[in-house]
Amino acid sequence: MHRTDWMALLSGMLFVSAGVVFVSRPSVEPLIMFTILVGGLGLAGLVAILARVIRR
Repeated sequence: MHRTDWMALLSGMLFVSAGVVFVSRPSVEPLIMFTILVGGLGLAGLVAILARVIRR
């Protein structure tokens, strides 16, 4: 059994949800979406780092 790659999982979920938002509500401000994407990627990176530290 392999370990879950949390960074890849959370990043994928973030981009899929951003795509759904763009398709369903195209009037969303690009700056707001960019801020959410960058913040989400930062959060995903933090979770990945914490998961790696806890595994050791």
